[in-house]
Amino acid sequence: MTDDSPILFWHRRDLRLTDNPGLAAAALTGRPVIPVFILDEVFDSHGAAPKWRLGLGLEAFGAALAERGARLVLRRGGALQTLAALVRETGAGAVWWNRLYDPDSVERDTGVKADLKADGIDAQSFAGHILHEPWEVETKQGDYYKVFTPFWRAVKDREVPDPVTAPSDLTAPDSWPDSDALEDWQLGAAMDRGAPIVGKHVVVGERAAQGRLAAFIGQRVQDYGDARDLPSVDGTSRLSENLTLGEISIRSCWHAGLRAQADGKDGAGTFLQELVWRDFGHHLAYNTPRLTSENWREEWDAFPWNEDERKAEVIAWKRGRTGIRFVDAAMRELYVTGHMHNRSRMIVASYLCKHLMCHWKIGKAWFEEHLTDWDPASNALGWQWSAGSGPDATPYFRVFNPVTQLDRFDKKRTYVGHWIAEGQSQPSRDALDYFEAIPRRWGLSPDDDYPEPVVGADEGRKRALEAYENRSF
Repeated sequence: MTDDSPILFWHRRDLRLTDNPGLAAAALTGRPVIPVFILDEVFDSHGAAPKWRLGLGLEAFGAALAERGARLVLRRGGALQTLAALVRETGAGAVWWNRLYDPDSVERDTGVKADLKADGIDAQSFAGHILHEPWEVETKQGDYYKVFTPFWRAVKDREVPDPVTAPSDLTAPDSWPDSDALEDWQLGAAMDRGAPIVGKHVVVGERAAQGRLAAFIGQRVQDYGDARDLPSVDGTSRLSENLTLGEISIRSCWHAGLRAQADGKDGAGTFLQELVWRDFGHHLAYNTPRLTSENWREEWDAFPWNEDERKAEVIAWKRGRTGIRFVDAAMRELYVTGHMHNRSRMIVASYLCKHLMCHWKIGKAWFEEHLTDWDPASNALGWQWSAGSGPDATPYFRVFNPVTQLDRFDKKRTYVGHWIAEGQSQPSRDALDYFEAIPRRWGLSPDDDYPEPVVGADEGRKRALEAYENRSF
């Protein structure tokens, strides 16, 4: 290997050119850079919507690289074996990437780095997926943070590096290795007939993500503190879709928020807190990997949640047919758009885990299948927070009443009216699209009667409180 040998840059959740620290560092060497994406053991396990959205992101990023005379080399297989094969094919002396922090990625990357180094390959990883490395934020006792508010206080005034500019040039290798054809991966196969419907609601690629951030800062961040809780209002950034695949960097969002705050835009401070909440999820997933798969609070292992997904009320929850309008509207929004408003996420999670007394893993898995902004750390943190088993958990006695929540956050019933077709003479296009997107075997029609509640708001709250008060831990 020589100093002018190619660098394989292994892309994962960083499908962008601007503020891509590892890619920028590789470009600065002047050596040939070969961008690579591997549909490996981690990505191949994703659910239908995340995998379909990944395909759109790869297509856009490949086009952006092509504009600069580069290519995105696609391969499918185990990460280590695929990278080793590419090293042999290209004569690369280095494999670089940007770090990830969820347990599956950490396990994969740790093994890859050790094996490549053992073979004499320069294996390096870079920061950039979150604002602060998990091991750099510690309590005074040298421990990790378990509660969000102290975590926020610890990092809110810390310096965050400015975003690095996109490489002006990526030196091409003498010859490009073979690449799989993206269409051969059929990443959207599991979406079935839902793909064209969800496709109307996605915003794909780096350029579009930058436009989304600019529009939010310019038009909506001022009112974000209040508007973010209103599901019928376009009051959020919707950047989670782009952040999960790294089509825009968290540092770009942070600095945009800081500028808005300096300009006196009232909602910017709340926006910055939400960005740090994302960091908090990765901080916990790294320091306590069980967050993504087991009860974070181990004493909740003894709680008698229902884990049977065949129960009628679980099926009704998944299909948006619980008879609780806030819950059903949210579940239909998810199926049609691949997204769900944050307030709605809290309501549907509380209803499943507390009113229906079902394990949070059922909801977590459903979101993993249907969210285009699915993030392993954020999704797990949100579900465990709602269930009461996680860090910063809602107290067991806090059971969101989906009826009073509707009175508070959707007073005019605009949100539920938009998403629930049954009983309306002229339902919205989105409400009707739900019936076009769902599996035909569900046998649902907008002409059906709207169901009675499977578990009423007051009944469910009483049942949940009794179960929590009688818990054996």
